[in-house]
Amino acid sequence: MTKFGMMLLTILLLLAGCGESDQTSEPSEQIRTPKLPEKEAVEINPKITVAAVGDILIHDRVYEDAWDGDRYDFLSMMTEVGEYLEEPDITMANQETIMGGEEIGLSGYPSFNSPYEIGDDLQETGVDMVTMANNHTLDRGEQAIRNAIDYYEEIGMEYTGSFKSEADRERIRVLETEQGISIAFLSYTYGTNGISTPHGKDYLVNLIDREQIAQDVEKAEQEADITIVSLHFGQEEERSPNQEQQELAQYAADLGVEVVIGHHPHVLQPMEWIEGRDGKPTLVAYSLGNFLSGQYQFYNRIGGILQFDLVKEKNEVTVQAPRFLPTFVTFDIEEDIMKNVQVVPLEEVPEGQIDDPGQALEEIEAHLSQNMPELEFIRNNGTD
Repeated sequence: MTKFGMMLLTILLLLAGCGESDQTSEPSEQIRTPKLPEKEAVEINPKITVAAVGDILIHDRVYEDAWDGDRYDFLSMMTEVGEYLEEPDITMANQETIMGGEEIGLSGYPSFNSPYEIGDDLQETGVDMVTMANNHTLDRGEQAIRNAIDYYEEIGMEYTGSFKSEADRERIRVLETEQGISIAFLSYTYGTNGISTPHGKDYLVNLIDREQIAQDVEKAEQEADITIVSLHFGQEEERSPNQEQQELAQYAADLGVEVVIGHHPHVLQPMEWIEGRDGKPTLVAYSLGNFLSGQYQFYNRIGGILQFDLVKEKNEVTVQAPRFLPTFVTFDIEEDIMKNVQVVPLEEVPEGQIDDPGQALEEIEAHLSQNMPELEFIRNNGTD
């Protein structure tokens, strides 16, 4: 064999050895396709945010300041807090002064009648539901109530607590949401300043009647996930709830009501959780104070926006994460006339309106949370 042949044979033997070695080696890890474990589906619980404000108390000095030469402009009075009303999925307000319109003559205290523009502007700023049962509902008689209801229906604003007929009263107001969470709204008042309802027309205003409340709540619980009851009760100017308020709130909780919103004292009262007969918690705001009004006294000018979440988990909806934005009604006095009425966050009150805004905010927060230490407070830069 030639030298060249010997070299060729050697190369062939080496190649054969390499091929045999490759056949016995493990497959390269780079070409494996490992089977990954399947991820479990993560269920996202539906959630909505609800907001509530206190009394819309339109004194004559407020609507006079709202007049811009063309219309009564209340919207500009709420601009500074508009985002906190608009962002929640549902916002409710207590329309303390009946909205009978100019056609029957506007009026202030003690027999109120407000212009239609307050309804327009509340809706524009984000309000979806107004409660109408309060001590001023009958101030200007049946015509003012019918005018108000006709206008609410015209603009598509839901209302409760005062009705145009018995059939209207029997319809439980339920707001549905895209998230599949529904809320029923009920509203009642302790009285109507001694003014009697016309004979046979008790539907014009819901009075606090435990038997009636029980019947309404039973229907509401069948038609909605959550029931919110507004109660116009308590003592004016008192900063703490009285025994009657506490007993009525407990009564509502025992019926299964998830949220109780109180009005009438015109000042803020502490919030708390109470336990119903079935062990479920009920959120109670005994008084949300005034939101927009022409009252001069310091604590009458402080109100706020309550927000809380409704979370649906396995077909059960619970109330979670209550939080509050304290607000303040600012104004100037020019020749004994109220001017430049504005609702602003308490933390942003302009200089000269309060001696010490920081101290006032701290005192209000301590007052509201004394029975609910976990209550959070809304800030412009987030929630504390």
